[in-house]
Amino acid sequence: MIDRILAKRMVPVVVLDDADDAEPLAEALLAGGLDIMEITFRTAAAEESIRRIARKFPEILVGAGTLLEEEQVQRAADAGAVFGLAPGLNPKIIAKARACGLSFSPGIMTPSEIEQALELDCKLLKFFPAEVAGGAKMLKALAGPYAHTGVKFIPTGGVSAAIVDDYLKLPVVAAIGGSWMVAKSLVNEGKWDEITRLTREALAVSEVAASA
Repeated sequence: MIDRILAKRMVPVVVLDDADDAEPLAEALLAGGLDIMEITFRTAAAEESIRRIARKFPEILVGAGTLLEEEQVQRAADAGAVFGLAPGLNPKIIAKARACGLSFSPGIMTPSEIEQALELDCKLLKFFPAEVAGGAKMLKALAGPYAHTGVKFIPTGGVSAAIVDDYLKLPVVAAIGGSWMVAKSLVNEGKWDEITRLTREALAVSEVAASA
């Protein structure tokens, strides 16, 4: 999973109100060159959306986000998710994900949480809420004492197209968790071409950062 994420360095964070939007959204992302997506468990449509994408688009690395309860982890895995994320660090959720065979990235915001994650053998971590927690400057500071451990971060929360490059320049950043290319308004209005365009733009920024 981490190799796929490192290759693209973009994970669109999707909130779907209607499972019927799942397949056209997946097609729009693929057209833009992105084969990874996180569908958050904030809506009743999440589980069915993951199921439809996993069934029709096996080439997509589909994950489930905002996993706060053990039963959500089980439902996400049963639906076909191959990775999961959470805004915080809950050892019970991590254990459940492992029991389900789900690669899991807990959320962290402080050095103590990073150390707890490392103790639980989690090295791909969600940094949330990224911008409120200090943004790229905070991650650069955290890299000082922790980069040598092999830990990598997926900053999510308040990250926009205008500042994405600040994060991508940091070696400890595995990928950006962003919602601007899959904004709810775009999805609800069926603006698939716009989603494809924004996805291409995001990946172009990622490629420039990788070559810098």
